Amino acid sequence: MYRILAFLVLFVGLPVMAKAEDPGIAYQRVITQQLEAFRSDDGALAYSFAAPNVRQIFPTPETFMAMVKRGYLPVYRAQAYRFGEARSDAQGRPGQRVFLTGPDGKTYEAQYTLELQPDGTWQITGCTLLEIPGLDA
Repeated sequence: MYRILAFLVLFVGLPVMAKAEDPGIAYQRVITQQLEAFRSDDGALAYSFAAPNVRQIFPTPETFMAMVKRGYLPVYRAQAYRFGEARSDAQGRPGQRVFLTGPDGKTYEAQYTLELQPDGTWQITGCTLLEIPGLDA
């Protein structure tokens, strides 16, 4: 009886375990973790979500954070954010749209691109930022 029950539990659990995570959920998790690291001024943690191409350009957490503070203030100090759709960019790179309310109260769209790493994690390869007049985040 116990063998049958154990087999049924194992058999019923297999489809759940075999199902891969929705990439959009994984993108959102990485972006959220980086936004929270920015919010808490944890440069080392925020930098840990940057892909190798970003680390090549900004070789230290300090240089990375200086760039973010200078050019991405709505991302660095987002008052609020919500996720849009996950989609590929024009070059076919996986991406995630994020709508942010910046510290100036204006709404911005951030288009993140991501890359799957050899260890199975997603890292951020880039972010473009546009002000969206009249759109509430």
